[in-house]
Amino acid sequence: MTQMTPIPLDTPTLLERAVATVGLALSLAVGCLPLRHRIAVVRALRRLPAAGRERVVRLDMAVRHVTPTWWPGRIACMEISLATVLATALTGRHASWALGARRLPDAAHAWVDTVEGPVGHDVGDGADRPYTRVLSVP
Repeated sequence: MTQMTPIPLDTPTLLERAVATVGLALSLAVGCLPLRHRIAVVRALRRLPAAGRERVVRLDMAVRHVTPTWWPGRIACMEISLATVLATALTGRHASWALGARRLPDAAHAWVDTVEGPVGHDVGDGADRPYTRVLSVP
């Protein structure tokens, strides 16, 4: 007898995964450019209406879901957050791309900002050492 296992509720839909895949591919392509060009790409999206936090959370989860483990290059917070911003733009909305840093130990981090709050801004072991936003685009 076959046993059916339920699909977890946090599994991205096929459409979300498709949009996330395109967003990740664009992020990796733009990632070869200097930071000022990546900022210009994100700044060009500011005319779109703002995205809600729920949409950005779903797309962020989808980007993390489609991130390949076999990729020979770097796919970390900067690439994932940029992919989330680009995937959000592909759905006709915009979200802000934030870059920040903290001290002791020194670390840098990138995340996505929405009107309702940050997405992908987990503090992990540094709850007492929060990241300070250095740049927010747009």
